[in-house]
Amino acid sequence: MPETASTTRAPDALLPSLAPLLHEWLPRQRWFAGKGRRVTGFTLEAATELLPLDGAGPGLLHLLLRVEQPGRPAGAPADCYQLLLGVRTQLPPRLAPALIGRVRQGPLAGRAVYEGLRDPRLAGLLYERLRTPGRTGPLRFHATRPLPGALAPRVLDAEQSNSSLVFGDAYILKIFRRVSPGANPDLELPLALDRAGCSRVPAPVAWFESGAATLGVLQPYLRDSRDGWRLALDALAAGREFTAEARSLGRATAEVHLALAKALPTLRLARAEAEGLAAAMDRRLHAAAQAVPALLPYVPGLRAVFAAAGDAEGAGAVQRIHGDLHLGQTLRGSDGAWAVIDFEGEPAKPLDERRRPQPTVRDVAGMLRSFDYAARTHRPWNADWAARCRAAYCTGYAEVAGADPRTDPALLRAYETDKAVYEVVYEARHRPDWLPVPMSAIQRLASPR
Repeated sequence: MPETASTTRAPDALLPSLAPLLHEWLPRQRWFAGKGRRVTGFTLEAATELLPLDGAGPGLLHLLLRVEQPGRPAGAPADCYQLLLGVRTQLPPRLAPALIGRVRQGPLAGRAVYEGLRDPRLAGLLYERLRTPGRTGPLRFHATRPLPGALAPRVLDAEQSNSSLVFGDAYILKIFRRVSPGANPDLELPLALDRAGCSRVPAPVAWFESGAATLGVLQPYLRDSRDGWRLALDALAAGREFTAEARSLGRATAEVHLALAKALPTLRLARAEAEGLAAAMDRRLHAAAQAVPALLPYVPGLRAVFAAAGDAEGAGAVQRIHGDLHLGQTLRGSDGAWAVIDFEGEPAKPLDERRRPQPTVRDVAGMLRSFDYAARTHRPWNADWAARCRAAYCTGYAEVAGADPRTDPALLRAYETDKAVYEVVYEARHRPDWLPVPMSAIQRLASPR
């Protein structure tokens, strides 16, 4: 992000005055990726007044802020975060939960600074800027179609790595909190799918950016839809099968993959590249076994899975994929049609890695693991339910793609294993009670067929 010029007054004094508040507030945010590491400093990349900060307020200050923390790789830039700060002389009681703090010195001395997205007036201003494409300082706003005015905003509280606003139950704006140079896949891929005529993904209607970084994307809000995770849990609780839904979801996934292959370049995975993928999985397994000793008895069998993927002849094409596909990234409408959302990929990974072409079986493996997780919520654990869903999903995928992911299993099995290894480490650290879910997959996958 080359934009460094500030459009605020007294920019040199702005950051020192805000830093004490941000040191306390930032690490507590769910979307802050640097938890567990101390914040050692800030660098202001850009500061833009979207609403002037004069008078009693409210004003709206947009910041792109680099956060210095120890432990990042040598030569890697500090993480950059997008902040939208409201500024008022007096904060109304309804906005008290959004308070970041009062500034003691500098150009905002005595003012209350707060999370601007929690203020309907300021959130509405952001929508109005998207309705009127153009430039404000380093920020550029784009729209693909005219948008209606006067839509009431509300914040969705379910987001983890980003923030989302819904406007009048008509549109949803995802605001990326940690930003990097380059097109975000959550804008790039839905635009490509729209050009390819794929109706499985809500097409972006507006977005804003700074330099080469995507900052936010506005899409239609599918208000009559329910996410696949909740639907699967409801089916389990009611003792119902989910195979019909899983099969149609497999078909939808294949439609998305075929449309991406049509819209964007595909490559052939050479033998050396397949070996490289397998070697990377093997390295992750080694690190995971050091962190979670329960994996150690299964390491030989799991390494054999990865070796088989590296030895596979003609591993096939690689292309752009979803990159983080699971039941929670899908929505089913009242008409029974599935939509796929959230193409950002795994936010913890670098942007250039998330934009790399990959085998489509990686998405399939992610969904297969998701069925296992859904089944784990049932007591007793309904593993057979998951197995039937997994089979139905692959069957539906094959009906559209023309090839069943299970007929050439080496790479699919390797990606499912790699995902299960990741899950073991995650659950051991964060949810030990859930560790049996990925461990059951580890036992199955490590056993020779």
